[in-house]
Amino acid sequence: SLRTGAAEQGRGRKRKQGRRPGRARRTDWPPAGRVWRDSRPQAAAMVLVLCMGDLHIPYRAADLPEKFKALLVPGKIQHALVTGDLCSRDVYDYLKGVCGDLHVAKGEFDDPACGYPENKVISVGSLRLGVIHGHQIVPWGDADALASVQRQLGCDILVSGHSHQFRTRVCDGRLLVDPGSATGAPSSLRTGGAMVNPSFVLMDVEGERATVYVYELVDGEVKVEKTLYDKAAAAAAE
Repeated sequence: SLRTGAAEQGRGRKRKQGRRPGRARRTDWPPAGRVWRDSRPQAAAMVLVLCMGDLHIPYRAADLPEKFKALLVPGKIQHALVTGDLCSRDVYDYLKGVCGDLHVAKGEFDDPACGYPENKVISVGSLRLGVIHGHQIVPWGDADALASVQRQLGCDILVSGHSHQFRTRVCDGRLLVDPGSATGAPSSLRTGGAMVNPSFVLMDVEGERATVYVYELVDGEVKVEKTLYDKAAAAAAE
């Protein structure tokens, strides 16, 4: 038919014409000089924060457990908060090698010449994390007294030590973390001078959420437990 013939002639002309002279196919995209922005929502980056303290090396413990050292791989952890009582410059240097962004609060038995501050607050994701030793708290380990310090520092998560015993609590919508003693050093405060199970904490922070992993050495084996903290959910629950 005429309609069919005209269509075939039109297709033939298109095939003959091809691309316009001098017009090359683009192989670069986005064009040079322009920035391509992905408008899709991006997930918050996960950040690892090491929390430990009350090592008391070499006076109450010889060293960190070897199984803990095997877990603390240099370059994998972005921040470290230490509750103090390192009692040795060698321990500080070791932890600095594990994580360059190291923050240590002055413990009861740390040499004042080390210059550690009484407290430190850092921002990670959308959370503010603070660290103190804990011997300043009266009564020691009291949740209300710790929460008062937490409000003064303006932090969402407060890491404190001195008890040598791992514990997490939510108070007024904010998280309190005691990582325990990383060496299992004895404490007359809680254990009557007996060694305790060594423990430390690794926090995985993403936005307003933190997954708190406690690593505890029990009968020669590392046990891991986790606690979830969501700032918005915890505030709504109070």
